[in-house]
Amino acid sequence: MKHTKQPEALLVLQDGTVYRGLALGKIGTAGGEICFNTGMTGYQEIYTDPSYYGQVIINTTSHIGNYGVLNNAEQESGSVKIRAMVCNFFSNVHSRYTADGSLQDYFEKAGIVGIHGVDTRQLVRYIRSKGVMNCIISSEILDPAVLLAELQKVPDMDGLELSSEVCTQQAYEQGNPESKLRVAVLDLGVKKSILSNFNQRGVFCKVFPAKTPYAELAAWKPNGYFIANGPGDPAAMPYAVETVKQALETETPLFGICLGHQILSLASGISTYKMHNGHRGLNHPVKNLITGHCEVTSQNHGFAVKADEVMDTDNVELTHINLNDKTIEGIRRKDKPAFSVQYHPESSPGPHDSHYLFDQFIGMMNE
Repeated sequence: MKHTKQPEALLVLQDGTVYRGLALGKIGTAGGEICFNTGMTGYQEIYTDPSYYGQVIINTTSHIGNYGVLNNAEQESGSVKIRAMVCNFFSNVHSRYTADGSLQDYFEKAGIVGIHGVDTRQLVRYIRSKGVMNCIISSEILDPAVLLAELQKVPDMDGLELSSEVCTQQAYEQGNPESKLRVAVLDLGVKKSILSNFNQRGVFCKVFPAKTPYAELAAWKPNGYFIANGPGDPAAMPYAVETVKQALETETPLFGICLGHQILSLASGISTYKMHNGHRGLNHPVKNLITGHCEVTSQNHGFAVKADEVMDTDNVELTHINLNDKTIEGIRRKDKPAFSVQYHPESSPGPHDSHYLFDQFIGMMNE
């Protein structure tokens, strides 16, 4: 068998640190904020999650690409949203008989640049210590100095508004129009599996673009409002905060996930901040302070809400806390039928510990 030599690739961090490896995906150059996901499965769900828009993903599990891709069932949106990918071992062959193709072909079609053959354990330990930063990957420019100069053009995530770039541009409906319950979804980067969880529970959804005025959502006469996940800095989204503030003036139930949790917090007078690293993976322990139960959760966020402000806000109650670092994972309003969580209860491909939150929201709408 003839073996084709793989092209080299470079990864250059914002502080000038250089990693050498081999190219994967498209031959090219791409930059963004580097972050790591500790999940051992579900790489296609990661790549198509709109919350990762503008980011370079390190997959910490050793082998990536070994089970190929499914073009519909494992997509969280209509296209790949990451900027680039870093991994240790990249497999050009896949063993799953139901797969539609290889991850290499998938990345080439999507125009995604990547690098493999990198010691991802060492790289992640470095980022854990130094903190999140921008990076650039190239398989066409192999001069670190040139790449570092190019990296200066990549915008910082802090202060960046991205939801309006990834959300739907036209409102659309999903589910059974005859359903008893109707939920207006403010699309800040919503995942398909979230909508599926609503539809499976008999909820009819209408998904609205991120900057839709509250009056337009209310005119649809929903039984509840859902504030979706998404990318970017929540503090750069006053339009969404204002929409949620107006929704809170009514007694209509409201539920937020991830970025939606941060927007509800901002609408309640609680500030957000950029985390040192963020939480991304399928194995984050969260304690439900109402029930006392621990949930293993799926997470993907680089911003969080300020714990001291949650404690000092009279009309907000802390409901969930991260058992690793004590960051805020869930709140609910004491004066309104509104609650939110920082993690992802839809959690495709798992874990499924937190599906009850959808049922909790439906119960509020049925009251």
